[in-house]
Amino acid sequence: MDLLSRISGVIIPVFLIVAIGYGYARRHRPDLSTFNRIALDVLAPVLVYSALAARDFHLAQHTQLLLGGTVLILGSGLLAWPLARMLGAQPRTLVPVVMFNNCGNMGLPLALLAFGTEHFGAAVALFSISNLFHFSLGARLTSAQARTRDLLLSPLMVGTALGFASALTDVRPPADILAGLKLLGDALLPMMLFALGVRLTSLTRQGLALGLAGALARPLIGLAIGLPLAWALGLEGAARGQLLLFAALPPAVMQFMLAERYHQEPDKVAAMIMLGNALALVFVPLALALGL
Repeated sequence: MDLLSRISGVIIPVFLIVAIGYGYARRHRPDLSTFNRIALDVLAPVLVYSALAARDFHLAQHTQLLLGGTVLILGSGLLAWPLARMLGAQPRTLVPVVMFNNCGNMGLPLALLAFGTEHFGAAVALFSISNLFHFSLGARLTSAQARTRDLLLSPLMVGTALGFASALTDVRPPADILAGLKLLGDALLPMMLFALGVRLTSLTRQGLALGLAGALARPLIGLAIGLPLAWALGLEGAARGQLLLFAALPPAVMQFMLAERYHQEPDKVAAMIMLGNALALVFVPLALALGL
């Protein structure tokens, strides 16, 4: 009963905000383009930097977890490639969806509620590693025309690089400045959930079959890799829970933006992402039950 109470205490606040965003969007159809730009250019870089540069974050304590996240991302991509061939789907459409999860919009708030502020830096580190791969390898997988240099010089990547540099060198801004940056970055978490609810209103029947296949493949492949991987790396406690939660998260909303930008079947990618985030109601509690 205690486990069910802990899981509901994590799930209910997250999906309540998603539901409010969905309900609001059904009535008012808000334009999130300005928020998306602010989120990518300001809030996300500040959140990542302030978490990685925090005095209680020590990179050496999370090397096994970050190694696990890297293996999960790359392993999911390797398994998704033959799956795409089997389903008759374009690998450039399916593989990035299975590789990259929604560790920003959904993963960060879930990790904060499930594991507390003392372990939040580890979740941000996983988010940062995922972004580094997504904006380099993931963009190239989506389109051969993707300009990796431009993506890597984006504010989010710069904030990530500076955050890891602070964690490695122990050179940090004064505490008052870091507190202000953290306050600004924390605003991103509820707004990302609200925006996710808004995006769920865009789900259509187009590409529904492939959408369901991709939506199921992302957490199932992730958990199939994550469970033995957590054992092999000897992860315990919050680190094991973080890896399993990361493994079970739905597809990344960011992948739709890349698919749309490079005209890589964005309608099918959208279906996979939307259905995947809806199925998170099943797979997130499962991951928390395995990890808590």
